[in-house]
Amino acid sequence: MKLSDIADNAGSRKKRMRVGRGIGSGKGKTSGRGGKGQTARSGVRIKGFEGGQMPLHRRLPKRGFNNIFRLDFAEINLDRLQDAVDNKLVDVSAAITAETLVAAGVVRRVKDGLRVLGRGEITAKLNIEVHGASKSAIEAIEKAGGTVKILNPKPKKAEGEAA
Repeated sequence: MKLSDIADNAGSRKKRMRVGRGIGSGKGKTSGRGGKGQTARSGVRIKGFEGGQMPLHRRLPKRGFNNIFRLDFAEINLDRLQDAVDNKLVDVSAAITAETLVAAGVVRRVKDGLRVLGRGEITAKLNIEVHGASKSAIEAIEKAGGTVKILNPKPKKAEGEAA
């Protein structure tokens, strides 16, 4: 095989259609855009227009809202914490915080805080400091002999405020 023998598969590259090059080409005169009017022009097109009838997006009722104060917590379950302890990723003797879990690679990012959820079993005695925890998670950790300290969530930065 030579370098000059290398070629694309047949039909893998298609030449673009050259429009507006005479009626013999099949895409001459109006270039496939039909007659005159707004849709024949470039850049302008009525997307939701239904011929004067009230458009669908205005006929449907508005619903819900976005709460600007909602906090988005990263979540971790008890079984994931126990795996981290078993694999010696976290130090059980020190307090376990969101930052130590990120540094250990157990959690990717903290977002607005870390919340512990109750799926799975935990046998290790953990002293954990998080921004939220479910009742079942707190019960399971305290049953194993550990403690849970709930921190205040990180304050959200207002838009336009310097970091």
